[in-house]
Amino acid sequence: MEAQLRQQDSNCIKVVLFGPESTGKTVLAQRLAKHYKTLWVPEFSRSYAEEKMRMGEDLTKADVLPIAIGQMKLENELTSKVEKLLICDTDLLETKVYSSMYYDGFCPEILNKIVGKNRYNLYFLTNIDVPWEADDIRDRPNERERMFQAFETALITHNKPYVLLKGSEEERFKVAVEHIDNLINQT
Repeated sequence: MEAQLRQQDSNCIKVVLFGPESTGKTVLAQRLAKHYKTLWVPEFSRSYAEEKMRMGEDLTKADVLPIAIGQMKLENELTSKVEKLLICDTDLLETKVYSSMYYDGFCPEILNKIVGKNRYNLYFLTNIDVPWEADDIRDRPNERERMFQAFETALITHNKPYVLLKGSEEERFKVAVEHIDNLINQT
């Protein structure tokens, strides 16, 4: 199972949009991918959760590993299709944070192990200073601060390089582009 959670080898730059629900990650991932004429990795857990909902089922602890495996499968498929840059709407560390927050600290040991091995060049931590927007999946509008703290703590604990994105969509985009340009210029 560890092999299913491991990143494919690649020399491309990988950046991750990281943070609580309804903080603009997907919109920004799409916009950055368009700007850089590259691909972005969607959030597998969203489509997985929507399918469970269609079947009248809730997500449980048993879904954490299938979500993680699905996310890495998507990332690895898209990694092989880019040369320079891949934008990731999420990663396994985000899956770990959600698992811990939703299931009272539970996280499969294999997921704990692998988050330290998979590598990304930079994380963009999205702040909660944008309005929360409801949808069928989002369910914690009153816990935004607590969730944000869990995400930031995970980045610090795992020694991940990150930049806080805050402000308007345009402000976030400009900061992200500046940092991605710097990464590209360093390679």
